[in-house]
Amino acid sequence: MCRALTHKSAEAELGLPANERLEFLGDAVLGLVVAEHLYRSHPDLAEGDLTKLKAVAVSEPILAKTARELQLGRYLILSRGEEQTGGRERTSILADTLEAVFAAVYLDRGFRAARDLILSLLSSHLAAIERHEYELDYKTLLQEKIQEVHRRPPTYRVVSQSGPDHDRTFVVEVQAGERVLGRGTGKSKKQAEQAAARDTLASADQDAADA
Repeated sequence: MCRALTHKSAEAELGLPANERLEFLGDAVLGLVVAEHLYRSHPDLAEGDLTKLKAVAVSEPILAKTARELQLGRYLILSRGEEQTGGRERTSILADTLEAVFAAVYLDRGFRAARDLILSLLSSHLAAIERHEYELDYKTLLQEKIQEVHRRPPTYRVVSQSGPDHDRTFVVEVQAGERVLGRGTGKSKKQAEQAAARDTLASADQDAADA
């Protein structure tokens, strides 16, 4: 388990093996567990809907939030530099470490133990996602992810609107700087922004899976 908690920054400084290989395996185990859970729990949902739910459930912000609930940051093994720059609370580090922990449990105790752990830790988030409550929080999830890289929040722009005043439809794009990340449609600007954020999160996780 020590290896699962060791960030790559500590590898050279402390001479400890980093958790990157475990992250790789843990990501796959997590994806399978969540995909199987959604598949069995929602026999009525089409592939596209299942993909969207899974993308949020395994997203970096959700994993980091779960890691914070466990206070996992207290147990990270970091270099002095990473420690000083707030590594114990960094979203990407927390999410990656949790995946490494899942892999360590899988290797030590087997798939059933890893599945039980993952479902127990993510149960409240999965239930909220399946009730579509996280639709209200897609913008926050995306903002956390974008600010990790760009150090500023994404922006939203209405690109078109149509229909009569009492039944308008808005199309919104979300951007990081000049780059368009996703697009969404809704009956209000707020709904369209949430849809655009959800589209961006789903695309990002799909790209990561295809890489």
